[in-house]
This record gives sequence, C-alpha cells and structure tokens, in this order.
Amino acid sequence: MTETYSIGELAREFDMTTRAIRFYEEQELISPEHRGRTRVFSMRDRTRLRLIKRGRRLGFSVEEIRQILNLYDAEGGESKQLYLMISKIHERRRLLREQMADITAILDELDGFEERCMDLLQQGAAE
Repeated sequence: MTETYSIGELAREFDMTTRAIRFYEEQELISPEHRGRTRVFSMRDRTRLRLIKRGRRLGFSVEEIRQILNLYDAEGGESKQLYLMISKIHERRRLLREQMADITAILDELDGFEERCMDLLQQGAAE
C-alpha cells in the first residue's frame, strides 16, 4: 500500500501553511489526488515539497524550482537536473556575493556617518 499524507500532516512536517501548499499545487509543482474535497498527497508530493522548501530557502524562484523539478521527469533527467542545479547554484552564489559587497559598502558608509556624528557631538560638547 502506498503511503499518503494529508495537507495538515505535510504543513506540520515542513512548517508551512496549508495555503502555501495549495499555492504550490496551483503552480503545478505538486499534484495531490483529490478524493471529494480532500487532498491526498503521495510520497512523490512529499519529496517535491521538501525540494521546493529547500529551493525557496536557497533563494530560488518558483519558476527556477519548476524547471529543476520538471527535468526530473524528463528522459536523462537526473544528469540534466544536476547540471541545471549547478548552473542555478553558481548564479545564486554570484548574486549573493554582489549583495554581500553592497551590504559591506553600506555598513562602511554608516560607520563613517556615525563617526562624523560622534565628532560633531564631541565638538558641540566642548563648546
């Protein structure tokens, strides 16, 4: 017998809202079976949710995650998926390094402003 999960079970397991899970269903990233008004999720859906959550945590867009997941089902999908993932990792890393440089520059600028303000305060206290 195939193991199945309810939307509530998956929401608790992955610490996400049922609304988020329904969103991923609407985006066709997961495809639970519908029994009346009840969604029944398979092991495949559970695995895909784990990958979706990991991808989102790493900063990938829903569309990027879709591309990666869709390759899994394609002929020769695993190696294509891995090459695409490596490409996405390189791009994400590049963007994060740019953001880190921007943040460092802003922090340096804030330090300079703070130092000038402190100097002005000290000059005012001396007067």
